[in-house]
Formats: sequence, structure tokens, C-alpha cells
Amino acid sequence: MLPETTVARPPKSAFPFKSTLSLEPIIAYWQSREQDDNPGVALLARSIGDKVAAEAWCRGPITDVSVLEHNSDLIDTMMLAMFPPATFRSDISGAIAPFQRHSFYHTPRFAEVLLTAAKAIKQPLNIDTQTLDLHSTRMAYQLVLDQVYGVQMPDHGNIIFTVPDYSIGLYRHYGVEFNSTFLEVRVVGPRPELTSEEIELLTRNPHRMDLWQQLLPPELFELEGFNILHLTDVTEQEILSELKYDLLERDVLQASDRLEQIQEKLRVLFKRPFLQLGIAAYDEKKRAFVDFGRKINHSFLTKQLHSKDAGSGFRQIYSELWQNRQPLVLEDVETAAIPEDLRQQILSIGIRSAILALLPYGDDTVGLLELGSPNIGDLDEFDIETVAQFVPLFAVAVKRNAEEIQTRVQAIIKEKFTAIHPSMEWRFTTAAENLLQKVEDGNRNAEMEAIIFQDVYPLHGSCDIRGSSTARNEAIQGDLIEHLTLANKVLKKASEFQALPILDELKFYVNKNLRRLRQSLISGDEVSIFESLKSEVEPLFEYLGQNTPELQPVIAQYWSNIDAELGILYKRRRAFEESTTLLNDTVSDYLDEEEEKAQQMFPHYFQRFKTDGVEYNIYVGASLVEHKPFDLVFLKNLRLWQLLTMIEITRRTMALKPQLPVPLDTTQLILIHSQPLAIRFRQDERQFDVDGAYNIRYEIIKKRIDKATVQGTGERLTQPGHIALVYSQQREADEYLEYLDYLQDRGLLEPEIEELELEELQGVKGLLALRVKVRIS
Repeated sequence: MLPETTVARPPKSAFPFKSTLSLEPIIAYWQSREQDDNPGVALLARSIGDKVAAEAWCRGPITDVSVLEHNSDLIDTMMLAMFPPATFRSDISGAIAPFQRHSFYHTPRFAEVLLTAAKAIKQPLNIDTQTLDLHSTRMAYQLVLDQVYGVQMPDHGNIIFTVPDYSIGLYRHYGVEFNSTFLEVRVVGPRPELTSEEIELLTRNPHRMDLWQQLLPPELFELEGFNILHLTDVTEQEILSELKYDLLERDVLQASDRLEQIQEKLRVLFKRPFLQLGIAAYDEKKRAFVDFGRKINHSFLTKQLHSKDAGSGFRQIYSELWQNRQPLVLEDVETAAIPEDLRQQILSIGIRSAILALLPYGDDTVGLLELGSPNIGDLDEFDIETVAQFVPLFAVAVKRNAEEIQTRVQAIIKEKFTAIHPSMEWRFTTAAENLLQKVEDGNRNAEMEAIIFQDVYPLHGSCDIRGSSTARNEAIQGDLIEHLTLANKVLKKASEFQALPILDELKFYVNKNLRRLRQSLISGDEVSIFESLKSEVEPLFEYLGQNTPELQPVIAQYWSNIDAELGILYKRRRAFEESTTLLNDTVSDYLDEEEEKAQQMFPHYFQRFKTDGVEYNIYVGASLVEHKPFDLVFLKNLRLWQLLTMIEITRRTMALKPQLPVPLDTTQLILIHSQPLAIRFRQDERQFDVDGAYNIRYEIIKKRIDKATVQGTGERLTQPGHIALVYSQQREADEYLEYLDYLQDRGLLEPEIEELELEELQGVKGLLALRVKVRIS
């Protein structure tokens, strides 16, 4: 609602031109029409000329506007040129002294819309005095350029005034046209001369008032006559334009203050100061409505939205809207043909007339728009056309709002949970939505709820690179020995040409490290030797190469063996890393490919890690999946799938061995665990772990079995070309023996199956194992 305001006098103007109210331009107009072809116009013009000749007050500058009021008959007659009688009651037009703030002649609607009781022009709500003065100055300069220099500038469009409408307690928008037909520019003294370049400069800079005042000082021009202001109500166009931009803003439907601003604009559009807005968004995934209106006046259908009763009044109305695809108009809620429970719901919040409209987005419906008023008949069939103009804007806003909420939910998921497997995403989305809702409800200290999945079955497997640590150390050791040998060769050669004590000291350092490295590699050798070579030996090579040309070939040989990017000799290590990378990528790519197929059997959680080899975890169970029944047959299917993939991994890595720069073997291991357990998402580690003291044993076994040995022999359980299966209970072995028998029958495994007891691991005893060889040919 608008505050009561009283304007005693128009604000002081900073308009730089001297302006004088004068009737001379309109008198000249009528004089020019005394011989008009239209007899009626000519007769009227001569009559006005006679009256003007008899009234000396109307000639020259008019400094006292009261004289116009005392001679209103003559003014009314002269103003017929711009104020035709046929539209006098409907037009919003008024005459003012050149770009001033007081009207001396106007239509009734102009006075109603724009004038104070003192006939001063109201200050628009959307434009301050300084901006209005700037606009007036710019228009005045355009007149100067036109009338004095014969240069016309393009029309820059009308200005919009937003003015209060006290009759309804709202505001309206009006386009304002300044008509200067009866305004003349008089040059005071010699006319300032402008070159063509200066004129072009002015026309290209219409907003540079400092430039205009420099080239055309305003004191050299005087404006005489008057302007006609013509107003056109553009409220509907402006409101629809504003709604378009408002509804494109982020979170506009979630911010109560923004919703209230949109509601206020709809009140202006409909001229209904008590209009209420409600929005309900439809969530396709949840197949339910989400009430956006609760933050202002509550959606009219709040209770119905959450009703599970399929025959509720809201569901009936929504079905009717869906079928007809047209807004539902309730001119009088009390007598409208709607279900009684819905009628009482709407009446209980003081709504007596309403319009309900679906929000379509493409072929989908994304929500429901509600408009309501406490007065019967405030909203009727005639308003449907107006509603149709902004329904698409709200539909886009609701759709975008839903997408932005989803984006925020995903941001929470990434922040709190890191990457989430698709099979579990629904649970994390629900948790993120709950956290977002708590924060929006004002609980800034809200924490993420625990993510726990009960009664899931684990599967664990690994493909380890046998002896990778030893092979890596041998590669490092070999590279360091060759690096030091090359450095020693340069130092020996340098001693033949220069007798420098530093050369002997560096040769001693290099030879000492060579002797030690040929025996073994100690932790820290790689870093310390590399740093010594970079800081002490190699800088000397640069000096020797510049001052002893004979050393350049041997120094060049040294640098040719050094990796340019890493700055070290990197031959054996590169070969080792290329080998491990090729093995890991081969296994990972195959696992990922087969995992996609396994997801089609039944959705499950899959997690894969790359180290010196590849290991993975699988969890499957009813609690992981939304709206899908789980049966143990899916678990058995995954266990057989795991065996099949391990067989293929064994075959592929063995076939790859001849291609490897360093011939490495892999070993395959499966941990069998038949009891379901609970897994919890660990917020600090951003990953899943088993939950509960009993289930911890599974994690301990999983971390230690790769080093397991056969009881009584000390032999490593895992062997190249074999698959080892670790278990605790005989019934677990019985199930897998059936799978192995089937795979042997298919010719995928060798016929012998070893049943082994394992040495006690730290904190774990009583483990058993099956070991079977993969048939390669």
C-alpha cells in the first residue's frame, strides 16, 4: 500500500536554460490557419486572432499564470490545437512552461494522475530530480540543435513515470511524451559557430552534457513557449516486462521478499490491492507438489497438497485442470462447483474469488499458479487473458528454480560426500535436500544426517602386481647407479685437464654412493643423491663445459641420458611405471566395462582403487536401492559374475606380460563374506566404511589377506595364474565350490582345487582358502 504524501511545491530544478512561458508560438499557429482550406478551421483561427488582438496580456512573456485562469475561455479555445474536445475527458495531457514542473492547462485525467493540489507535477517514484533534470536538459539541447543549426537527432524514446494511485493504494506506469511543437529557441547574442566535426561529436555523445555545455553554453539560449506532456498508461507492458526479468533471477521463488515484490506487481497489474499469490511446484521424481507459497500467504491448497487421499478435493480439481488445460476461475468460491473440502480450505484463509492455472513447460506440467482475492468477483473470466500472458514466465521460473535447487543439492553432495555412485545417489540427494531445507528454515548450524545402509552384502576382489615393491626398488637402484656412473665419467675426464680439489671431493662422494648402492637401496637415497647432483655436481659441469672445450662431448653424453622434464636419469623407473600403468589400465578398463553390465543385473555400489594393482568393493542389498525389491538370487549372480571377471583378468594380464617393458605378474584374490553388514559414509574420509564393532573384523581381514601365507609351508596364498578365495565358514566354501565346478565344466579353470588353511594374521585367525588355477589356452 502507498504511504500518504503531500507535495507543497515542486522540487528545485537544476535545469540550466532560461525558460519563459509564452503563448506566442500557439498564437502564430492560429494566425497561419486563418486562410486554411477547411472553412471551420479558418473561421476559428480568425476568431482567435480577433480576441488576441483585443487582449494585450496574452502577448510576450507571461510571468503571472493567474492571468491564464482569469481568461480561461480564450485559453480553452487556443488549446483546441492540441486538446481536441472528443478526447478531452479520456486523454492524459497537460501544458507546462518549457521543461518546468507546473501545469497551466490540462485534462481532468492529467490532474488526477500527475498533479498535486497546487498543480505541480508529482515527483515520479522511479526517477529522482537530478535524473529528470538531466533528461529535460538533453531534450532542450536537441531542440537547440534542431531549430538553431538544422540538425535533427534520432528520437530516444519516451520516458516512463511511475506515479502513485491513491484511489487503490498502488501505483501505475505511464509513458510520457514531451511535445515541443509550441516551443521556440531564441539565441541570446551572437550564435555560437559549430564545425561539422563538432556537430558530429555532439550527435555521437548525446549523454555527455559536459561536452554540450562546453560547445553550446546554455546561457546563450532561451526557451519560449510551452511543452505538451502526453501520458499513456503502460502499466501492463511494464509489469509484464518487470515480471520477465524478476522471474529469471536466481532463487526468486525461495526468497520471501522477492515473492512479495512479485505479488505487489500482480496487484498493480490487476488493480487489486489485496490480491494474493500462491505457487506450487510439481516434482516429477517425487510425483508430488512442493509448496512455494508458504513463505508469504500460504498456498491455498497447502493441506490438500500433502493429502494421501486419492479422492481429495485438490486431486479432483487438479485432474480437471489437467484434462481441460485451461485456468479454473472461481468468481465466488462459496457458490463455485468445487469439492466441499477444497471450498472450506480456500474460504478458511479468506479467499472469496480465485484463479487456478497449470504451469506448462513443453509437454510437462511443472506447477500450479494461484491467484486469490478476499472480494467476490475481483477475479473473473475477463482476467484469463491477462493471466495467460504471464503464466509462461512463472512456468520458466518454477522450472529454473527446481533446477537450481537440484544444483544446490548436487553442490552439497559434492561438498559433503564427494563423488557418489549412481546407485546410492537418491539417498544422498534426500539427505542434501533435508539439510538445505533446515538451513532455509533458519537453522544455520544444521548438520548432515548420517548416511547408513543396513543389511548389505559385501564382495571384495583384488588384482595385485606381484613383487611390485621389489621391482620398483630395483628400477630406482639401477637408475641411480647409471646416473652416478655417468657423473663419475665426467669428473674423471675433467681431472685430466684441471687439477681442482673439488673434483677429487666430488669423485669421492660419487664412488662412495656407487659402492653402497651396488649393495642395497636405503630409504632416502633417491632424494639425497638427486639433490646433491643438482646442487653440487651439475653446476660444475656447466662451468667445465664453458671453459674446457675438450669436456663438452662427455658432458653432452651425460645430459643426453637425463630426462629433460624430470631432471634425472629415468629409464628403468619409466619402464616399471609404464608396465604397472598398462596392467592397471587394462584391469580397470575391463572392470569398468563389465561393471556397467553388472549394474543391469541389479543396481549396487561399486568402488575401485588403483595402487600397485587394482582392488574393488561391491555392496548390494535392498536398502541401497529405491523402489526396487531385492532377492538373494541377485547376490549369487554377482558372486558368479565376480569369478568370471577374475578369470578374464587373469587371462588378460598374463597375455599382456610379453608386451611389458618390465615383465610383471599379477595375482587374483576374492574375499568371501556371507553375512550382511551395515556401511556408513564417513564424512571426514569421504568414503564408505563398515559400521559397527562386529563388522570391523571384515575390514581388518580385507586389509591383511593380501599378505596371507599357507599354514605349514609359508607359501604366499596368492600366486600368478591362480585365483585365491578366502573364507571363514564351510557353507561359504560350499556355495563357491558349486560355482567353481560349473566354471571347470566350461573349461575356464583347471580341474584341481586346493583347500588350504592360512597362517594366523595379526588379530585374525581361523581363515581358510580355496585356490584354483585359471586355464589360459
